[in-house]
Amino acid sequence: MGERAFSLYDIEQFIREAGAERVTEDAVRDLERRLEKLTELMANRAARYAAHAGRSTLIKKQDVLFSKRIVYRNPPSLSPKPRSTKTTSSSDR
Repeated sequence: MGERAFSLYDIEQFIREAGAERVTEDAVRDLERRLEKLTELMANRAARYAAHAGRSTLIKKQDVLFSKRIVYRNPPSLSPKPRSTKTTSSSDR
């Protein structure tokens, strides 16, 4: 398992500050996964905007802010991909 980008304790505290009295470990780990996915997406987009501006080695605040606006307008699907279910037709029975 790789190094954590976010502390599970800190994530639990964020959830509690939002008003939850009790938090399951599954909820904390799910939020961690989603935060990492969103952070990676925004960082990649910021890097692309910086490269487009001719700054391949420097990402500025404006690049991050622009990537945030794009992500918030078109939020990525952070949910797991649905499992494919095999449907059977009447002829298969």
